Amino acid sequence: MAHAIAAEEERIGEQLKRDGIVIRTYDLWKTYVMGEVEVHALRGVDFELREGEFLVLLGPSGSGKSTLLNILGGLDVPTSGRVFFREQELTGADRDRLTEFRRAHVGFVFQFYNLIPSLTARENVALVTDIAANAMDAADALALVGLGSRMDHFPSQMSGGEQQRVAIARALINDPALILADEPTGSLDAKSGGEVLDLLRSFAHAGRTVVLVTHDPAIAARA
Repeated sequence: MAHAIAAEEERIGEQLKRDGIVIRTYDLWKTYVMGEVEVHALRGVDFELREGEFLVLLGPSGSGKSTLLNILGGLDVPTSGRVFFREQELTGADRDRLTEFRRAHVGFVFQFYNLIPSLTARENVALVTDIAANAMDAADALALVGLGSRMDHFPSQMSGGEQQRVAIARALINDPALILADEPTGSLDAKSGGEVLDLLRSFAHAGRTVVLVTHDPAIAARA
């Protein structure tokens, strides 16, 4: 039985690799138990993503968008169903393996920048180089997001859009194949938000796979 399961996993993995699929989910469910109440955050989600795709998950608060994003990034596990990253199945992986997966392949961008005020942009990005796999130089990451001339500035000396770019540079430090962004423009004005979206979309054009969560249909229209 175990041999048959392993053979099936290998077959699926080889097919995903051959088709250039970065993420594939099969009948994904996530259920939270709150006392006597069951809350179904995800109900049988099936989808696939290829290299260079820019996907927007659109829906109101509480619809399961962030739950799905966290499962794709290895921060959470499904109640049932299967998740593949390329030929690697994440379902059932232990904590150490999921940590290794995140360090090697995933970049996270959130609504709040979570920068340390007393550190420069370069220092904020460099903080994660010790835990990232194959980390690039912080200056190079900041140059990728157009902040090469601002890397020695502190967050208080930067606009909201620039601070979010620092956060994106930090997410790029491990040269991830998969970028997961949860409401990355939620704290920005329309102009700065548009610039951040254009930046994320440019990474998809360069071959990375980008998944962005939003409740805003105008943002979804850019996908």
